[in-house]
Amino acid sequence: MDYTLLGDSGLNVSKYALGTIPFSGTNGFEAAGGMSQETADEMVDYALDQGINHFDTANLYAMGDAEKVLGRAIRDKRREMTIASKTGFRLSDNPNDVGATRINIEASIDRTLQRLNTDYLDLYYIHTWDGQVPVAETVQAMNDLIRKGKVRHWGVSNYSGWQLGKTHTYAAENGLIPPAAHQLYYTPEAREAEYELLPAGRELGIGNTIWSPLGEGLLTGKISRDEKAPPGTRQGEGWAEPYIKDKALLFDLVDLLKDIAARHNATVPQVVLAWMRERPNVDSVIIGARNMEQWRENVASYNLELNDEEVTQINDLTAPDAIYPFWHRAMNSMERASDPEKVYLESYNEIMENKDQEI
Repeated sequence: MDYTLLGDSGLNVSKYALGTIPFSGTNGFEAAGGMSQETADEMVDYALDQGINHFDTANLYAMGDAEKVLGRAIRDKRREMTIASKTGFRLSDNPNDVGATRINIEASIDRTLQRLNTDYLDLYYIHTWDGQVPVAETVQAMNDLIRKGKVRHWGVSNYSGWQLGKTHTYAAENGLIPPAAHQLYYTPEAREAEYELLPAGRELGIGNTIWSPLGEGLLTGKISRDEKAPPGTRQGEGWAEPYIKDKALLFDLVDLLKDIAARHNATVPQVVLAWMRERPNVDSVIIGARNMEQWRENVASYNLELNDEEVTQINDLTAPDAIYPFWHRAMNSMERASDPEKVYLESYNEIMENKDQEI
């Protein structure tokens, strides 16, 4: 297992991380999974045995129950683990029990630490952008948690490019600690993060951590043109996310992934994770599993190497369109591009060269 420093921080995290949404199927998260404490313990042990030190949770997951399961699974292994959690989504009718406000951040961290049975978090995220509170309040509150020793590093999740930039700029210009990480949704079916978020993270010194690389169950190989999501899976049990912008593209992608998997005697999830692992500007990939069989399978993808042709097939099929201002920059100022964005601009030029533009 490889490790990377997360952004400009000194926090070393493994390329793969264990996500805990399936740890507890309660409080509205029944479709996401649920497992015994024994299985959760085994998943943590196996992760550590394989060199995975990064564990991700949130107070939203089963309304805190997933944090409790992870907390019990820590046992005597805390120093081996890099633990991340999040706050920001509404959890109750209390008007202050939501958002990136100081009152919610300070109340949430204490509850999270109690559920996790730990004195500190290695990484604490604002789970979603809060346009109702000044950025200054959020940045200062997170810095205060670091000074108090409750949090070692902080991050944001599901931000847009300008929201990420605004947050980082406020911190940097006021002598405060900026976010060390940005957690974002990115899959071969949904590559919008390549427009701004992935290069922005690298440019700003903010590590890019990827949530749900299998598309919240879309890219397991169990769903195709001819196969509906089976019962007992997240998509088969009415999970609302994600937004699918092009079903035809999704099904074409699944067909391609199955073909590639067959060549390697692998599974569709393993192919997706092998592709994701090597994508530019990706620091850590958060992977969930419902049982030990899935978890072992997912971790084993770290040894799967796709060849250049297979990577190109996936890239070409799913390449994001060249939207403005990226087509303009790709067309006219490639020589002024920074390294984190060049790979994406090159792809836009290929798209434009191959598209009929004659009128």
